[in-house]
Formats: sequence, structure tokens, C-alpha cells
Amino acid sequence: MERTLSIIKPDGVQRGLTGNIVQRFESAGIRIVGMKRVCLSKKEAEAFYAVHKERPFFDSLTSYMSSGPVVVMVLEGPNVIQRNRDIMGATNPAQAAPGTIRKDYGLDVEKNTVHGSDAPETAAKEIAFFFSELELMR
Repeated sequence: MERTLSIIKPDGVQRGLTGNIVQRFESAGIRIVGMKRVCLSKKEAEAFYAVHKERPFFDSLTSYMSSGPVVVMVLEGPNVIQRNRDIMGATNPAQAAPGTIRKDYGLDVEKNTVHGSDAPETAAKEIAFFFSELELMR
């Protein structure tokens, strides 16, 4: 079984989309083995997105991700990293496929409602950032 991290970003939480997004994962047969609502400080957001530190959007992204609560989830299932990315859609909501989370709810490239890990190594690191093993169902 593969695991990945999913985040409902501040715009999604603020607009009350948590239930709709969770339902999409569960309807797809994806198991949620950990979930919580957290508020990231600017420093925590910077640590989480450190891989993008040199990118021009780093400050804007970390300010946005620390602007309100987020919902972090650990998703589990066969090929769940790719399945999550398919459910989320393209980063830019304007380019996302119809019926994806980002097409249906994304506001722009930054406020695109959800984040998902892009590879097994990234998923392991991102999950460990938010969850201890005791917080995850077995």
C-alpha cells in the first residue's frame, strides 16, 4: 500500500470545502489514515516548502499557506500518489480537467485549493512533517 500527503489549503478550508474534498477521496476508494486541521506559522510553511526557497513565488506561497487553517491528510491505497494527483487536477485550475478538485474549486495557480505529494520520497518526507506514526491508522 502506498501513502501520500494531501492538504486542503486555506482557501478550501475558508470556503467550507473540506467535506466535499474528503468525499471525493473516499468515493474513489482511497483510505484516509490520518487527518487534522492545523495553522502553520510562516516559519513552518517556509520549512515545509523549503524545496522552493529559491523560486520567485516562495514568499507569496508561504504567506498564503500560513494565512489560515489547513487540513492535512494521509491518503492510502494502491498507486495513491498518482490517483490523488489525478483527482486534484493540474496545478493551474484553468488547465485542469473537468471534474477535478482544482478545476471545480481552484481560484488561481496559488489558491488552487489542494496540495499533494508528487513522488514516494516526497510523500514520506511530507507525511513525517505533519504526522507521527502514532497518529496514523495501521
